[in-house]
Amino acid sequence: MAQGPWFWCLKHNTVEDRDGCAERHRLGPYETRAEAEHALQTVAEREQRLTEEDRRWQNE
Repeated sequence: MAQGPWFWCLKHNTVEDRDGCAERHRLGPYETRAEAEHALQTVAEREQRLTEEDRRWQNE
């Protein structure tokens, strides 16, 4: 069984280990396969949080 680090492949929409696609096609690295599986959700949550912070900063 492959070991991490783990990556989310944007090209194939799947989790890959270090021997997967080129880095330009993936998100990560993540310590666990489960973290990589939720990469898109993590990115969306971070983007939402940063957008809210920007709005608060611009309103001050």
